Amino acid sequence: MSEPDEHFFVVDGRRWRREDPHLPSEVAEELRSHLGRARSAIGRAGREGTDPAPYRARVSAAKHGLGERGTPWWEQDDDARRERYEQALQTLRADDDPA
Repeated sequence: MSEPDEHFFVVDGRRWRREDPHLPSEVAEELRSHLGRARSAIGRAGREGTDPAPYRARVSAAKHGLGERGTPWWEQDDDARRERYEQALQTLRADDDPA
């Protein structure tokens, strides 16, 4: 098992879960891309006065896929980790919005 400091990082006194270090690099890259685009869309929705909820759901899906939310990645076996990120990618790809 990893040391606890490998599981989290701290910013301004707040503890955040680290990304699953065992993600294949291409998977992590794609999930980060979805995450960044969804965060940008949330900002755009705020400026345009539209509902940011669909984009917040995309942020959540990407963060689950990255292992930053849901069952801690260090408590999952390889099959559960793969299932987690494959489900997130399936969701994100199905709902992909060029926004």
